[in-house]
Amino acid sequence: MDSPTRQVKSDGRGSCLVCGGKKIHYNFSLEKFRVEECATCGLMRLNPQPTDQELAEIYGPNYLPFSEDAEGQSHTSELKSQTADHYLDLLQSYTGAPLTGHLLEVGCGNGDFLVRATDRGLTVTGVVDSEGAVRILSDKLNGRAKLVHGDLKHLLVSGERFDFVVFVDSLERERDPAAFLRAVHDLLHENGIAMGVVPSLDSASAKFMKSSWSEFKPEHLWYFSAATLSWLLHAGGFGALRTIPGKKVLSLNYVVESLHRYVVPPLLASAVRAVRYVLPQALRRYPFRVAASEIVALATRQSIQDKKRLSVVMPAYDEVKSIRRAIEHVLAKKIDGLEIELIIVESNSTDGTRDIVREYERRDRVKVIWQDQPRGKGNAVRTGLQHVNGDYVLIQDADDEYDIEDYDTLIEPLMTGETAFVLGARHGGNAFKMRQFQDQRIAGHLLNLGHWFFTTLVNVVYGLRLKDPFTMYKVFRADCLRGLQFECNRFDFDYELLIKLVRKGYQPIEIPVNYRSRSFKDGKKINVFRDPWTWLRAIVKYRLQKL
Repeated sequence: MDSPTRQVKSDGRGSCLVCGGKKIHYNFSLEKFRVEECATCGLMRLNPQPTDQELAEIYGPNYLPFSEDAEGQSHTSELKSQTADHYLDLLQSYTGAPLTGHLLEVGCGNGDFLVRATDRGLTVTGVVDSEGAVRILSDKLNGRAKLVHGDLKHLLVSGERFDFVVFVDSLERERDPAAFLRAVHDLLHENGIAMGVVPSLDSASAKFMKSSWSEFKPEHLWYFSAATLSWLLHAGGFGALRTIPGKKVLSLNYVVESLHRYVVPPLLASAVRAVRYVLPQALRRYPFRVAASEIVALATRQSIQDKKRLSVVMPAYDEVKSIRRAIEHVLAKKIDGLEIELIIVESNSTDGTRDIVREYERRDRVKVIWQDQPRGKGNAVRTGLQHVNGDYVLIQDADDEYDIEDYDTLIEPLMTGETAFVLGARHGGNAFKMRQFQDQRIAGHLLNLGHWFFTTLVNVVYGLRLKDPFTMYKVFRADCLRGLQFECNRFDFDYELLIKLVRKGYQPIEIPVNYRSRSFKDGKKINVFRDPWTWLRAIVKYRLQKL
């Protein structure tokens, strides 16, 4: 145990736990503790951390609401059981099948999640931090769960492995979250699933309350956003990452009894208590589901590989002038720590493209999908995505408009875990430099104007700040496609892919790339009379359609 007078440094080197950055600055004070923020990734932390003795005083006998009230404890258990059902529903939705197997919960609280998990037929184990908690939870669970006193090291030594590991309101309390996630990774079977629930800096309450946010408290040592949490999970050997805004089931009684645990403006606290005072008991106890401050992260354990794979999807139709050069450039491209596979979708070209592609059909790292007729670029890309085997995906046209030398810059943020989705912004996203046709200047200017209009429309409708959302260079982790279905066949697929990834929670970052636009005389295939209507349709349809 730490000395009562010695505080614990978050990181003796002073670097960021997530991105390794050195630019970490003071943000504000929380009681006697400093809250610091990484200028690079936005991770926030207490530094120095409270001592073990200080934390023990915080987690006193009255830490939980209704801790001295039997009726209140029963009411709290009902609410937490309903919240547990919500989390289990999310876990089942992520797996796509009824839950079966062995589940481990770290930090069991009052045991309500374990109870609901056993009710669904799961074999459960819980890790608790005291012998007293083991006795209390043993009575509540009535022998239906195995309870372990200690930390994850005890389970690692035992050799026991699990299908699911769940940690609710735990990660932000760990002195070393990265080490905790590595232990979770090692406790899971291959392709086992981790689910974590943590307070999120992305939540509306965090953005509105700022330094007065109720989750800023001394027992929370770390503060994550969806991006930093995903980054940390990726570094810990997890894939198929999905983050979802969390919801909890509360009641007015529970909210009032919890006020002492948070820094709440006095006027707001008084107003909440006044509302409870005038309402009948039935309404005070009535459960309601609210968007909470938390985020739910789901991820699948993956083997830690020395080398990752990039799947390049290349649609090809009537590109005889450039197809050979494009293929050779992709196959010659080298990126440290990355193997590149090329998936060519040939759509029955009539200009000799098909014959050139056939020469590469048996080459290493090349997979060719033959279509019997052209169905549109979007259809070809959709077909190629179904054959992806890599960790990352990049869409590459078979012409000379984009520069393959930009691969390194585009893929780096994915390999480091900084983000899951990258857009290569042509000319840095400057709409009026996008297309400069020397032989068709007016057509180029009209296309640039249209680009500006549709970019503005997408940004307004989806709350984005992108400069070039329709770039062909869309690069993303392969697991981002999990659960998504696509239907567009022409250039509206660019809109569909972008919108569905954004709505699934993947916010893209833009990186400038080189771009050499070609005119309609050079083979540009967009139909300016037909395609814009499909883009409008996609923007509206996928705003309203359920994913």
